[in-house]
Amino acid sequence: MIDYTDKIPNNVDLGRDRVLQRALEHWQPAYLSWWYDMGPNESHNFEVYLRTAISVEPDGWAQFDYVKMPEYRWGIFLQPRDEKRQVNFGMHKGQPAWQDVPGEYRSILRRIVVTQGDTEPASVEQQKMLGLSCPSLYDLRNIFQVNVEEGRHLWAMVYLLHRYFGRDGREEAESLLARRSGDTDNPRILGAFNEPTPDWLAFYMFTFFTDRDGKFQLCALAESGFDPLARTCRFMLTEEAHHMFVGESGVSRIIQRTCEVMKENKVDAPADVRALGVIDLQTIQRYLNFHYSVTLDLYGSDVSSNAANYYTSGLKGRFRETKLEDDHLLQDATYPVSEVVGDKINTKQVAALTALNERLRDDYIEEIQAGVNRWQRVIDEAGIPFRLTLPHKGFHREIGNFTGHFISPSGEILTEEQWKSHEFDWLPSSEDYAYVQSLMSGRVAELGKFANWIAPPVKGVNGKPLDFQYVRFN
Repeated sequence: MIDYTDKIPNNVDLGRDRVLQRALEHWQPAYLSWWYDMGPNESHNFEVYLRTAISVEPDGWAQFDYVKMPEYRWGIFLQPRDEKRQVNFGMHKGQPAWQDVPGEYRSILRRIVVTQGDTEPASVEQQKMLGLSCPSLYDLRNIFQVNVEEGRHLWAMVYLLHRYFGRDGREEAESLLARRSGDTDNPRILGAFNEPTPDWLAFYMFTFFTDRDGKFQLCALAESGFDPLARTCRFMLTEEAHHMFVGESGVSRIIQRTCEVMKENKVDAPADVRALGVIDLQTIQRYLNFHYSVTLDLYGSDVSSNAANYYTSGLKGRFRETKLEDDHLLQDATYPVSEVVGDKINTKQVAALTALNERLRDDYIEEIQAGVNRWQRVIDEAGIPFRLTLPHKGFHREIGNFTGHFISPSGEILTEEQWKSHEFDWLPSSEDYAYVQSLMSGRVAELGKFANWIAPPVKGVNGKPLDFQYVRFN
């Protein structure tokens, strides 16, 4: 069980390392200052029905109770150490997993930890204002749960920086609290985490698409030969599953409600659907296109020597590395990547080591497609003749082989002029954002009530009914 008698709850025996504990206790007030400044707006006195980690055991790792978010028990939790664990890929394959940072990989590992850590507070900042326009207490509770767990994931990365990277790590931990999502002078590291999340449809899309990128990145890092990083990421994945559920179910409920209204009123034109106070399917498709394409960029360049070095060095593996049936060295293997040649998109084989970003992106796309298929079933079951589709992987890309090219959702290469003439057929316009936000002008706080634009969920949280008091406003 995790020791909650310490100021910082943990299962890493923090009390035995007084220097490290004092460093983290010094960081904690700065973290709380960041939370009060950049955490959910006007929420600090709310009592929220949240889950809190109490163990790393799979059959009872969390408890539910009311808690004020600034008093949430953020802490440091790692999966238990496997004394027999080895490095499972790259040139160190077969060696015992590292319990300390190998000197030659110190800089690279620090950058990996910092980049992952930077995404956690960024998403909290992006979602700061959404509590003021929640569609229900159930949904308000869910966004707060996501927020506090992103905060805990930041703590997890900061622990690694303080414990294993000395002064450089402490300075990086401070910088994680200094950057701000969307800030012109000191933005977050990755582009998608500087995009605004202006409304709840954007939030649900973000938690479906971008948090799922987080899952795949964590899965790759959970294979790392640096064992403390691997163990940290494996526990983070336990919490990440809820975030993706919030996104997928949220979009599904919006689609369900739209289809109900379309059937009841026998309308299908977007203007007629909007007149009834729900979000038309065409706008949902445009949001999908935006969040999908922005998230694809998070995987990096299609061909990357850095990715090859991370793998060869045993620092970052592939998705489900240990379940793949190959030599886990990839010296002679190849992998297909796309490139634009003239007016065509061609596929070529490149060294698999250099295409690891693209492989992880393809693994992600496969899982995303399955989620979109589940959304489509809601539309099909309502008898609505509309199809949600993922755009071509080259659509609206700013990193990799498609950078600088204008690719339509169907994969057609366009001129810049052609692209601009159709841009807002494919991506949300300012009018789309204004309409969606007009539906979300205030908080729905009545027990068991849901905004008109979203259907209720199938069930409540932790066996509670839908009309449960998920948030107490004090």
